[in-house]
Amino acid sequence: MSAHAPALPSTAPIRDRVTRAHVEAARQRIAADVRATPLWRLPGAALGLDLREVWLKLEHLQVAGSFKARGMFNRLRAQALPAAGVLIASGGNAGIAAAAAARAVGAPCEVFVPEISSAAKRAALAALGAKVQVVGAAYPQALEAARERQAATGALWLHAYDQPEVVAGAGTVAAEIEAEAGVPDRLLVSVGGGGLVGGIAAWWAGRVPIDALEPEGCPTLHAARAAGVPVDVAVGGLAADALGARRLGDIAWSVNHHIANSHLLTDASIREAQQWLWREMRLAVEPAAALPLAALRSGAVRPSPQERVALVLCGANLDPATLA
Repeated sequence: MSAHAPALPSTAPIRDRVTRAHVEAARQRIAADVRATPLWRLPGAALGLDLREVWLKLEHLQVAGSFKARGMFNRLRAQALPAAGVLIASGGNAGIAAAAAARAVGAPCEVFVPEISSAAKRAALAALGAKVQVVGAAYPQALEAARERQAATGALWLHAYDQPEVVAGAGTVAAEIEAEAGVPDRLLVSVGGGGLVGGIAAWWAGRVPIDALEPEGCPTLHAARAAGVPVDVAVGGLAADALGARRLGDIAWSVNHHIANSHLLTDASIREAQQWLWREMRLAVEPAAALPLAALRSGAVRPSPQERVALVLCGANLDPATLA
């Protein structure tokens, strides 16, 4: 299922919008903290696709196992940190990135996660020295509890996907792609709360058609485009621990007009693509990272054969045994 929505007015405050200039500033600020991840350029036939070329941005090889490290380092490096350290609510990946960034700068880190967060992600948080609080069935409950805790401690608040520094940091993925290979003909990216797609859309600002991809069980962007404004959605399914935001972020919504299409994918197609990436390419990624390939393999997105299509493989915080 896809939604082809016209440009819609922004509901985000002007001060919270993110531009290409913000992304470039973030790229310079975090250059020593994060990895410039590989861009694997392959003929489409190597992935069984009738395409001129497929670019795999291997962001699952990023520090802390996902693109989230870019935004978290940018947030921490942008201001002085309080003695109480940092605090975040996260389904897992943003928390892991926050814990890694906090450890790198010598700051305490407390992470609130929902019960749907995976054991692998909780273990990674503990290994990074974060104080882990498991609260509520899903992300919104963990978020509410974290907000209360932050108000009491004065820790620096980190949002998993809806802070300007976080979104600008995520956008450095697109800046790296362009610096290495130029501008693709199309880009496919997974969406949860919208931090990654928001940063990418801010960087390219309409120069590249962006196909935003969500599981049927976590349709924040799709629902927002249908309603004309971000709305609450039910959260569930295979990739909910990474993409399980209840509502699209305001910053992502402010660049919605730069997102060409929104598509919903079945859990079955996501799982098939995840297993294919492991079986055929030996790429161990979590379900959230498999949506771009799932969109192509399932036919949800049908580029022309002459296109060079970029796919962002956004994370790898999983138990490898689940790939069997």
